[in-house]
Amino acid sequence: MGYVYAMGECIACGGIFTFNPMCVPSIRIKGEREPICKVCIERINVLRKEKGFEPIVPLPDAYEECDESELG
Repeated sequence: MGYVYAMGECIACGGIFTFNPMCVPSIRIKGEREPICKVCIERINVLRKEKGFEPIVPLPDAYEECDESELG
């Protein structure tokens, strides 16, 4: 049994970060899920709060490793 981190570029800021590919917050661009880093989620939530929207709450393991069996 092993664990997996995905590494990718944040669609919002362009920074490289690691994440759980099964539960990282993302948006769809041209049909593909594009991940968003934790720092950008925090920044986005400030703007959402100012506009009266609910915050985006990432799943607890969004930026942690996942069990390789989850990748199915």
